[in-house]
Amino acid sequence: MRVLLIAGGWSSEREVSLSGARKIETALKELGHSVTFLDPSLRFRELLDEARSHDFAFLNLHGAPGEDGLIQALLDTAGCPYQGSGPAGSFLALNKAAAKEVFRAAGLPTPDWALVCDRGDLARVRELPLPLFVKPNSGGSSLGMSLVREPDRLGPALDLVFGMNDVALAECGVQGAELTCGILGERALPLIMIRPKPGAAFFDYENKYAADGAEEICPAPVPADLAARVQDLALRAHKALGLSGYSRGDFIWDGREAFLLEMNTLPGMTPTSLVPRAAAAVGLDFPALVAELIRLGLEERGGRDRA
Repeated sequence: MRVLLIAGGWSSEREVSLSGARKIETALKELGHSVTFLDPSLRFRELLDEARSHDFAFLNLHGAPGEDGLIQALLDTAGCPYQGSGPAGSFLALNKAAAKEVFRAAGLPTPDWALVCDRGDLARVRELPLPLFVKPNSGGSSLGMSLVREPDRLGPALDLVFGMNDVALAECGVQGAELTCGILGERALPLIMIRPKPGAAFFDYENKYAADGAEEICPAPVPADLAARVQDLALRAHKALGLSGYSRGDFIWDGREAFLLEMNTLPGMTPTSLVPRAAAAVGLDFPALVAELIRLGLEERGGRDRA
């Protein structure tokens, strides 16, 4: 097939996107596909024409555009199938406050929160107990996130987010083990436990991407009933948001309950990223995972006959 690989973009996670795209391109070529690379920040006006001339689009975008559903909407307009979720589910998942409203309505446990749109309107935030995580409402990779333990640190944390041209989500900090659960099709993958490197306050950008970053253990060393509970929660969240193809849920387990933080619709895609690592634990190497994502995307949106 002729595959349009879309990566880069103009979000703060651009470099992460480009790094993963190199691995995906290699896997696509190993699978026998011809690959055209397109960076929306450089060739946005060419996207529709390129999509119409390709059999499939493989997205590796983080933040907006990509996880906000914009590119998916354009691909739908062009009639080009792609992997992962459509525009509506992507938009809901990226907007953390909206996603948490959906989680709560579905009966999924998630830490209490407040959406902060105005630096001077902090009444709702001050009702929440410290510590708080303050983060961009539509960001990822822990960029712009702060752990606020003292009241006088709230202002600088909000300023950091507002300086990124976003509104802020203030979320109650839950102490416990960090777990992730990938979803592939209708299947929950084995859990991964994340242990930030010593001295790190939380699983921040450096822990995620530095060579000496956090320890990621798969399968997670947790009781079988807890693993089943988190897998069930991740599947329920995936369905509640209307996601398809694949996703990844991030959780905190405090020893009694697993709290859902967010669902990622375009999770990291290098061979050592979390979802590929979990897929490898059930026998899917990186090229096989890429092939399965293409199969699921074609099944969801249909292929097109080419002369």
